[in-house]
Amino acid sequence: MTKVLVVDDDALVRAGLTLMLDGARGISVVAQAADGSEVPALLDAHPVDVVLMDLRMPGTDGIAATHAVRRRTDAPAVVVLTTFDTADEVEAAMRAGASGYLLKDTEPARIVDAVLAAARGEPVLSPRVARRLMDTSARTGDSRLAAREQLDRLTERERDVVVAIGRGASNADIGRELYLSVATVKSHVSSVLLKLGLENRTQVALLAHDADQA
Repeated sequence: MTKVLVVDDDALVRAGLTLMLDGARGISVVAQAADGSEVPALLDAHPVDVVLMDLRMPGTDGIAATHAVRRRTDAPAVVVLTTFDTADEVEAAMRAGASGYLLKDTEPARIVDAVLAAARGEPVLSPRVARRLMDTSARTGDSRLAAREQLDRLTERERDVVVAIGRGASNADIGRELYLSVATVKSHVSSVLLKLGLENRTQVALLAHDADQA
C-alpha cells in the first residue's frame, strides 16, 4: 500500500484529493497538512511513501517544505501539484528534490499514476512542465562548464545513462538503447546519484540540460 501525505492550504482541494486517492487501488492518504510547516511533525507521526505538495501556501511554501522533506532519513518522494508552472518555480522544485511536478488541471487518473510512479522512484512531469524545463535549459557558459565538469567524474557508460535520462528515457528505454539489463541501468543510476550527490533522476535530467547534453 502506497501511503500519501496531502499538503495544500485549500481545505476543499485537500478533501477532493484525499477522496480521489483513497478511492484508487493501492493508495492510502494517511495525513493532510494545510501548510508546509506542519509536514515534519506529520511525517514523524505518519511515515509515508509520497508527499503530494502544493507550492504557494501562506506560511512555509512548497519549495522550503520539499527541501525539509528530502533532507530526512528515508525521505519520501515529493510530487508537486500546483496551479503555477513558471520556469523559476518548476526549476526550484526540481532542485529542491521533487521527483514530480503536475498541474492541478491534470486528469485524476494521471495524478494517481504519478503518485504510484513516484513511490517506485520514477520521475513524473506534466507535458507542459516538461516543455517549460526544455525551454529554459539554456545556461550561461560558467554553469555549463560546471555541469560538464561534474559529468567528467562519471564513466563513459554512466554519462550515456545521464544523457538518456535527460531525454526522459525510462530504465527500460535506456536498457534497450544501450543493450543493458534494467538491473544494470538501475546500478548505473545509483552510481551517478552517489558520485554527484544528487537525490533523484529529475536532478540528473537537470544536470544533463545544464551541460547541454540532452
